[in-house]
Amino acid sequence: MARVTVEDCLRQVENRFALVHLAVRRVLQLRKGATPLIEAPKNKEVVIALREIAAGKVTPQNILELEAREDLNGEVLRRRRIASTSEEIQEVMEESAPSGSLEESMEEAVAEGQSEKDEDADV
Repeated sequence: MARVTVEDCLRQVENRFALVHLAVRRVLQLRKGATPLIEAPKNKEVVIALREIAAGKVTPQNILELEAREDLNGEVLRRRRIASTSEEIQEVMEESAPSGSLEESMEEAVAEGQSEKDEDADV
């Protein structure tokens, strides 16, 4: 399909109003990380959504199923992203630690903070 047109999409959806709502919902899914149902690597989310609708892969009947399926996958992906982010933070902290292990540096910082509190209390 060289170009996707509204007419191509209207063969699958009953009216323009429904088409707009379906396309918007699918674009939001794609932007949240949903897997495209067609091969279109250089297209933006809007074009991918319209191509999926024109191909009959996204319909008003299956849009909620796609959303539910992607929500489950999205939760797994979100957990992986958090894990990788915390690993990256750990690496940065270890690299920036002056000497010794990260635990030693943290213990030193806590001890310094405690001694400053003790000094303030004595004054």
